[in-house]
This record gives sequence, C-alpha cells and structure tokens, in this order.
Amino acid sequence: MIEIARPLVIAHRGFSTAAPENTVPAFQLALAAGADLVELDVHRSADGVWVVIHDATLDRTTDAVSRRGRRRQAVRNVTWEELCALDAGSWFQPRYAGTRVPSLTEAVRLIRTGGCIPLIERKAGEPADLARLLRELNVAREVVVQSFDWHFLRLVHEEAPEITLAALGPASRLPDGSRGDQTDPSLDDARARRAEPTGARVLVWDHYHIHAAGVRAAQKRGFKVWVYTVNADPDYERVLVAGVNGLITDQPARLWRFLALRKGPNATPGP
Repeated sequence: MIEIARPLVIAHRGFSTAAPENTVPAFQLALAAGADLVELDVHRSADGVWVVIHDATLDRTTDAVSRRGRRRQAVRNVTWEELCALDAGSWFQPRYAGTRVPSLTEAVRLIRTGGCIPLIERKAGEPADLARLLRELNVAREVVVQSFDWHFLRLVHEEAPEITLAALGPASRLPDGSRGDQTDPSLDDARARRAEPTGARVLVWDHYHIHAAGVRAAQKRGFKVWVYTVNADPDYERVLVAGVNGLITDQPARLWRFLALRKGPNATPGP
C-alpha cells in the first residue's frame, strides 16, 4: 500500500463522471488524472470469469435488455463470451458505443501498467478463487481488496495474508459470519475493534458517517481510514479536517485541484 503523507486520491469505478463506469476508458482517464488507486467492482460470470461491473444485473450499464430481450439478467447467469458481446458504453454517451465489460485480469493489468493500484471491491465470488487469480497474475501484493462482507475478508486473509484488505463499513456481515449492525452507521472505536479479525489494514467508510474522534480511534488501532464517495468541495474539506487518509471520488481531477489549492495558490495539481 502507498505510504505517503498526503491523502490518497482514489478514482471511484475509474473516472466515472468522464467515461462509463468500470470500463477501460474510465480506468485510462483515472490514470491520466493522477489517481493513486482505481476502484472497481467484480462479479463472476456463469463460466467463472471475474468480470468488472457494479450491479448484480446487466440492465443499467449495458444494452443487455435490447440485445437479449430480457430484463434483470444476472451477471452470474451469463457467460464471458455473452458478456463480451454487450455494449457497456452507449448508456453513458454515444461516443463510447462498443465499449465492453472488461475482465478483472484486463483491468488489473491496465491499472498496474499505468503505475496505479487497483482497489477491487468484491460484489460476488468466493474468497479462495479471487486469491488464486491474484496470485496467478503475480499482483497479490500490488492490489487492495475491499468488501462490506467482513467474513469474506477474513477468509481472504486466511487464504492469502499478503493481500492488503480494506473493510467497507458499516459491515453487511461481521468477521464471524453474523449479520452486521446497521442501526448506527458511524465509525467509532467499537466498529474499528470489530474489524480487527478481518486482517484489514484499512477502514473505508461512508463520508457522511465519520467524525474526527472516530477516525482517530481507528488510526490508533493501526487502521488507515478512507471515505466514500466524496465529490463536493465542502465535503472534501470536512473529511480532510477529520483526518482521513484517502478519499474515494467520482471526480479525481477535481479532488486534485482542491488539494492543490488547499496547499496554496502556487501548488501544482497532480501527484
């Protein structure tokens, strides 16, 4: 993981306000914008390929409904060959027509070649299978894996302790497999303590539910604290004052400009 003094700039689903989310163009633009990490979401296809897409169904970000004539088709029920035939760009802008759903292998290689760290959010798929692929690609030490499912994270850590993990919160499942507590979503010392059995080194929290005391408590336990998904200048300032270590944003270029101006009028945006 990057160890630098300034807050990390993390591009959410790539540069997702400039190109269709979770696609090669979005990742390329995030790299060009100077992101430290590029976040992406993964599911598995019917034939076991790890694919980059946020939703469990294909409707929102592909032309699956018009092409295949059915609504709410689950990613897990479609083969990799069938996914490759879909248009994952036209919904965003006509000039992205023909953009396809990438595989995790393709995305990781692109992001690493660009000198950036992939932040892989697991939406579906087994821990051992993901760990195996990352080892096969020789990137297990060069990525971060995050999930709201802290039980999944614990299993990944047991399988491949070299993988850096990030616990998204509040948790949907706790490390022991029990259901997470969603009643109070704020980051505090108790939640940081519950995350320790996952083996995670980072807590990634909704920016609306963090405060300086909770951030300090998590950091005292050895965690870095990142926040999602922050897109407005007042929110940038608020979470930076709270002491967070990284910001996940749809607008990495805007965040860079904000950080540069915050340092001073003569600062240069970018890494």
